[in-house]
Amino acid sequence: MSISHAPPSSPEPDISGMRKSEDPGTEHTDRTPLDLRPVVPASSRRLRIPRWLRRTAGPILLLALWQVLSATGALTADVLASPGRIAQVGWDLVRDGSLPSAMGTSLRRVAFGLLFGTLTGTGLALLSGLFRIGEDLVDAPVQMLRTVPFVGLIPLFIIWFGIGETPKIAIITLGVTFPLYLNVYAGIRGVDSQLIEAGESLGLSRWGLVRHVVLPGALPGALTGLRYSLGIAWLALVFAEQVNADAGIGFLMVQARDFLRTDVIVVCLIVYAFLGLFADFVVRSLERLLLQWRPTFTGR
Repeated sequence: MSISHAPPSSPEPDISGMRKSEDPGTEHTDRTPLDLRPVVPASSRRLRIPRWLRRTAGPILLLALWQVLSATGALTADVLASPGRIAQVGWDLVRDGSLPSAMGTSLRRVAFGLLFGTLTGTGLALLSGLFRIGEDLVDAPVQMLRTVPFVGLIPLFIIWFGIGETPKIAIITLGVTFPLYLNVYAGIRGVDSQLIEAGESLGLSRWGLVRHVVLPGALPGALTGLRYSLGIAWLALVFAEQVNADAGIGFLMVQARDFLRTDVIVVCLIVYAFLGLFADFVVRSLERLLLQWRPTFTGR
């Protein structure tokens, strides 16, 4: 005996009685074509302002405000000279050769300090990052020295090295070393362990792992450390050239301070700023060149 669960009044569907309009083959021919329009992002509908104009708008507005305050007398020349006066003084320093000579001396000091600091910081980071025994021997002393302000070591450097070029370069070297050490060390220890295992499974030797896996993985951190080090190098140069200097941009600032020449001081500060900006531009260009294999988000 079988029991049916179908309702008694449910008729069987008549498949053969389907309308022709419901035929799948004719379904698309009876419909009205859709009016498709491309979706345009809201950001692209806004007014596009060139990026160089946006980047220069802030400094231009600042200069305009500075000039207005100087012209109205709200900012006196004893406190801060006007932009026009500063431009004239800067041209005079360039024309008599004192500013180019000072820039050459300062650039030479930064170059030597950056070279020695890069070699020292990178070497210590490689030793501490690649070898556990190196970390045990190197990392703790470096971390202790890092917390000591390098400006506070100027009296010791003068006693040890005299008042010549050596203490100035030593101050810059010390300021450059620690940011590079920290970033290179963090870059080495931040390499994915799965990449190391993949390299070992492919038969890479220890040197092959360092060359093809560890160093490329640590390169972004090293370049970031180089940018920090360049900024600290110019900061250390300002302090170094205040110590018995007879040439350089800092020497011009000391002379200007003695004669209350705020215009010359501002010219020297602007030169410091542009030199630091140019150095940062060089490192950013190196990042784009050396890190082409790593696409990153660049903003919208």
